[in-house]
This record gives sequence, structure tokens and C-alpha cells, in this order.
Amino acid sequence: LQTRLQAGQGYGNTLKCVLTVYRNESLTGFFKGMSFPLASIGIYSSVVFGVFSNTQRFLSQLHHGDPAAAPSLGDMTLASLVAGVISVGIGTPVELVKIRLQMQTQPYTKGNVKLNSTAPGSPVYRGPIHCLRTILQKEGIPGIYRGNVAMLLRDVPGYCAYFIPYAMFCDWITPHGSIAPNPFSIWVAGGVAGAVSWAVCTPMDVVKSRLQADGVYSNQYKGTIDCVLQSYQKEGLKVFFRGLLVNTVRGFPSSAAMFLGYELSLKAMKRCQSEINP
Repeated sequence: LQTRLQAGQGYGNTLKCVLTVYRNESLTGFFKGMSFPLASIGIYSSVVFGVFSNTQRFLSQLHHGDPAAAPSLGDMTLASLVAGVISVGIGTPVELVKIRLQMQTQPYTKGNVKLNSTAPGSPVYRGPIHCLRTILQKEGIPGIYRGNVAMLLRDVPGYCAYFIPYAMFCDWITPHGSIAPNPFSIWVAGGVAGAVSWAVCTPMDVVKSRLQADGVYSNQYKGTIDCVLQSYQKEGLKVFFRGLLVNTVRGFPSSAAMFLGYELSLKAMKRCQSEINP
């Protein structure tokens, strides 16, 4: 829904988008492009959380002489920035394939444009591997990283609005005297962080989605700035908030589960390590 609302035509609001996708593509339309993100989400998340936590530990060691010391706000911000930059290298190809698969049946209405051999509205890619191979053949390595600047501008502030609110909210709702937050506190704090992060990310997420969806049939945008200007000239400021509701609503449960899984996994591994090496 997010991609259709941000980069598609004729979907209107969220409810209309749901009905249109279901009417035209049945239930399978809601799961297009899901296989590639599912196959890579474990690696992507482990890299992001690993880079963030290790950068934070390095900064704590540097500033306080103890990697386990409580990080300052500045340390958390810098660690979030580093995680955001690293995430783009892995995330851009995954996002590109997902969006191309989701948007390849989007009706194309722009006139006087030389299209690819495949007719607009019919599938261009047979699956994620075929999509990746086709993009590499036609556009090379730069094509795989189409939209990386927009994604960088999305993820760098986005991860600051992800990890920092989580740490602050988790600390706020944890009862005084507790050594560590309980699972419920982690779940709520993670959900709030996800919703806040996606609210911050949405404007650049719109630009990224449009840049990556562009190219299935033609190339409408020359780059990030051109996409911003064209989108604003045609649809006004409101275009940059397309998909905001979907992003924030889905951001809560997905991030809540992500942080809860991460924290519980860390506790389990530390417990096993202490049992092996008492």
C-alpha cells in the first residue's frame, strides 16, 4: 500500500488503495515483492543493529573508558548516523527490487514517451532474481543503487528518530529500581520509536519510492532534486506526506517486534555465555 500510494496513480486515500488493489489483483496483490525483503531482512537488521551497538560501545570506550557505560545523547546520535549510512548499501537494492515488482503492473499514462518493449500494465519481471538480473543488464551497478541518495536522506535522520526515542522512551517507562526494562516496556518503546521514525522518514520515502519505481517503463526523473521539484510542482506539498498513515501504523508493530526480538536475543546469548564461561 505504501508504494502504491507514494508512487502510483489513481489510488487516492488508503481505503481506496486497499479496495483497488484487491479488486484488480486479489489478495496476492498485497504480497507482491515480499520474497526478496523476507530473504534479506535478517541480514539487513543484524547489520544495522550490530553497527549501531558496536559504534555505541566504541564511543563509550573512547569517552568513558568503559564500553558498557551508558552512552550520551551525542554518542547515540553518532551511532545512529553511522547505522543509517551503512544500511543504504544493503537496503537500496532490496528496496529497488521490491518496488519494481510492486509497481510493474501500474498503468502508465504519460504520453509521448518511448516505452520498453513490454506494454504498460503488463508484468515486466518474472520474479526478484529476474528483476535484479534485468536491472543489472540494462542499467548496470548504478541502476541497482537507483534512489540511494534519497534513501540516505531518509535513513540517516530516520535512524536517529528510531534509536534515540527508543532509548529515551524505554528509560522513561521502566520502573525505578529495575536493572533492565521488562519485555512490555521494550515492546512499547520499540513501537513508539518505529512510528516516530516513519513519520520523520515519510517525505524522503516518497521521493525514494518514486525514483525507484521510475524506470519500469521510462525514466521521468533525472535525480533526487528533480524528483522533489517535479512532485512539488504537480501535486504540492501534500505529496510528500503520502503513505504517512500506512507508514506510522505499520511502523509500530514491526519495530516493537524488532526491538523485543533483539533485546531478548541479547539476553539469551549473554546468559548462555555466562553459563559456558562462569
